[in-house]
Amino acid sequence: MQLTQTSLKGKTALVTGAASGIGRNIALVFAQAGAAVAVADLNQAGADAVAQEIVAAGGRAIGVAMDVADEAQVDAGFARAVAELGEIDVLVANAGIQIVNPIEQFAFADWKRMLAIHLDGAFLATKAALRSMYKEQRGGVVLYMGSVHSHEASPLKSAYVAAKHGLLGLARVLAKEGGPKGVRSHVLCPGFVRTPLVDKQIPEQARELGISEQEVVRNVMLRNTVDGEFTTLDDVAQTALFLAAFPTAALTGQSITISHGWSMN
Repeated sequence: MQLTQTSLKGKTALVTGAASGIGRNIALVFAQAGAAVAVADLNQAGADAVAQEIVAAGGRAIGVAMDVADEAQVDAGFARAVAELGEIDVLVANAGIQIVNPIEQFAFADWKRMLAIHLDGAFLATKAALRSMYKEQRGGVVLYMGSVHSHEASPLKSAYVAAKHGLLGLARVLAKEGGPKGVRSHVLCPGFVRTPLVDKQIPEQARELGISEQEVVRNVMLRNTVDGEFTTLDDVAQTALFLAAFPTAALTGQSITISHGWSMN
């Protein structure tokens, strides 16, 4: 599905975790749709490279160094984005990591790190974005990167599943609080997307489950899809574009599953 609309023209978007993977693709698609994009990532060089790619294609973008679990860095990154690109109209809270282990072996430090990046990071980015969106009732859209695991559970992913479930609550509260001020929110819930994050899980799950890597792909990641296909980067980015550009609050507080039928919530 390729959309040619430029419905984000004149808008400013900030995407966290945008130096690679899903975040990078969303940043590129938003730029193609006319948005100025702040490419935020812990990896400053990677964020700068994506921003340079957008600028080289004729768009407006900057790279922003941001540890989403650090409030001072989040606030500084948003302030720079506003100063250089304008008030934030769209936030995509995408930054995330994955650690897999059974609960009894899951280190508390890893649990806290997972929740800090996925949940604390989304909360801090939301607070910062609302300074723009609430100003003079400007409004805006906040998109959280959930997962099919926002609704489902899988072995070895206690912290990830807990965090992704938590994003549903945050998005729904924001929809209620932000609605009167023109702010909409959604949770994007992709299935397995073949990114470095997923590639890293394949040998880890094979080891923990005692099966081959091929069996992890076939019987864990793709077994419940309708077509045996991974969700693609473009599947997710085009859904994000549709929701960011949707003109009314008819759609808000929703979780949108993008999984080739792996989950049907």
